[in-house]
Amino acid sequence: MTTKTGILLVNLGTPAAPTTAAVKAFLSQFLHDQRVVDLPRYLWCPLLHFIILPTRSPKVAKLYQQVWTEQGSPLMVISKQQRAALEQELKREGVEVPVELAMTYGSPSLDEGWQALKAKGVNRVILLPLYPQYSVSTTASVFDGWAKAMKKERNLPVVRLIRDYHAHPEYIQALAMSVRRHWEQHGQGEHLLMSFHGIPERYEREGDPYGHQCRRTAALLAEALGLDASQWTASFQSRFGKEEWLKPYTDVTIGGLPATGIKRLDVICPAFAADCLETLEEIQVQNRELFMAAGGEQFEYIPALNSDQAHIRMMVSLICRELA
Repeated sequence: MTTKTGILLVNLGTPAAPTTAAVKAFLSQFLHDQRVVDLPRYLWCPLLHFIILPTRSPKVAKLYQQVWTEQGSPLMVISKQQRAALEQELKREGVEVPVELAMTYGSPSLDEGWQALKAKGVNRVILLPLYPQYSVSTTASVFDGWAKAMKKERNLPVVRLIRDYHAHPEYIQALAMSVRRHWEQHGQGEHLLMSFHGIPERYEREGDPYGHQCRRTAALLAEALGLDASQWTASFQSRFGKEEWLKPYTDVTIGGLPATGIKRLDVICPAFAADCLETLEEIQVQNRELFMAAGGEQFEYIPALNSDQAHIRMMVSLICRELA
């Protein structure tokens, strides 16, 4: 049988609309995932259904309304651009393979992404989760979703999972280029904060390499930019619940920087392959306000790599390595 390869580009997902009902459906699927919240179900499910979803959904819907565009959710719009750009770039390299998009939560699901590839005759899949740093709560959930999609298949396709690319030279180079470009256009701040999505500290103690990989990415980016230790910080954002999460916390760090004499701050979020609620609202709105209220004078958010040419070229390198 002839082997036909297809690429499945995967990200976290997004609500279908910036409404309470759509956000509730999305959060329900996301927060039911035991990889994301691993509390015993008899404790977590009542808490989720009777307290968290009814109270958080309307609040989060309002936040989504602030960042929603005419084309839809920023994450979905950018993900579609990435898919098209990757397919085009591969074609330019002489690699004629279909590229489909899937989301761990919401639509298009991993199963829908697989069905689209299967309809094109694909029997070998390269799964590319757009999480540069591996975590049990992200990359492992993609693996779970893929396994679930495979349950009804009689003839399983060959599958390769690109587990992480946190130290890939082209990823670091793409980040460094985006920072330099921003500095050329807006001037360089006094400090560069690299904010990564957080996870509970307990996950790291139990073997999740995410925190280590984030710190490695940050150190490599600082090195590529020629920054000394006093010019940059790595921090962790988006925590929820009462557990201790990876530190230092982004909001606490940002709120404390002006008192140390740093009035002009640049922030980049290297763990996010596409701009989304956590970057466009949490960082660019909430954390900007924190910084300014604490005495900051200039706050610059450096966008995610999105469909930047260097980012797409890096994806091509990752895929070509699997095709070899």
